[in-house]
Amino acid sequence: MHRFANPGRFQRLAARLLPWLKGLTALAFLAGLYLALLASPPDYQQGETVRIMYVHVPAAWMALFAYLLLGLASASALVWRHPLADVAAAALSPVGAAFTFIALVTGALWGKPMWGTYWVWDARLTSFLLLFFLYLGHMALLGAFDDRSRGQRSAAVLALVGLINLPIIKFSVDWWNTLHQPASVARFDGPSIDPSMLWPLFTMAAAFHLYLLAAVMERMRTQLLAARLRTQRQARFETWQGEPGA
Repeated sequence: MHRFANPGRFQRLAARLLPWLKGLTALAFLAGLYLALLASPPDYQQGETVRIMYVHVPAAWMALFAYLLLGLASASALVWRHPLADVAAAALSPVGAAFTFIALVTGALWGKPMWGTYWVWDARLTSFLLLFFLYLGHMALLGAFDDRSRGQRSAAVLALVGLINLPIIKFSVDWWNTLHQPASVARFDGPSIDPSMLWPLFTMAAAFHLYLLAAVMERMRTQLLAARLRTQRQARFETWQGEPGA
C-alpha cells in the first residue's frame, strides 16, 4: 500500500477507478433490488416483511467492515505513519456511521412485526448502538482540536479501543440470550438460508461493498483537495504578510 502513499498518485488512481466503481455500484444495486423485491419469495413465517433483510443485513455487515477498516487505518497512522491513513480514517467514519444508522433503523422496523417492539436492550442491539456512538466519537475527536494532528491521534486511539466491540457484536447471540437469531450465513456447516433468498442477499451485499469503496475513495479525494487548498491559502497568506507594507 505504500506504493499509493503519495497523494498525487492516489488521486490519479482514484480518478481512473471511480467511474467504473460508480457504474458497477449502480448495476449491482439494480440487480440486487430486482432480486430482493421481485424475484425472491416471501418467507413462510415473516411474509413480505422479510424483504427488510436485504437492506438491514448488508448494512450491518458494512457497519462492522467499515469499523474494521477504520481500526486498520488508525493502526497504520499511529504505528507506520502512513501518509494516507488519517485521510482514510476520516473518510471511513461518516460512511460507517451511515451504515450503522441504516442497520439500526431497519432493524427496528423489522423488529416491530417480529418481536412486537422496536427496541430491546439485549446484547446485540446495545453493542451495535455502541458502535454508532464510537463512529460519532471518532468524528467528534477529529474536529475537537485546533491542532489537526492531535485530533487525528486521539481519534485513532478511540478507533483502536473500539475494536473490542466487534467480536462482542458478532458473538453476542452465542454468548448471551438475545432476541436475535444465531448466524444463518457465516456458519461452519454452510448457510441455512434458502438459495432463493441467499443470492439476492449476496447481490445486495456486493452492492453495499462497492458503494463503501466508492464513497470512501471519493471522500478521500475531496479531503486531499481540501488539504491542498488549505496549504495554498496558507502559503499565499504568509507571502502577503512578508510583503513590504503588509
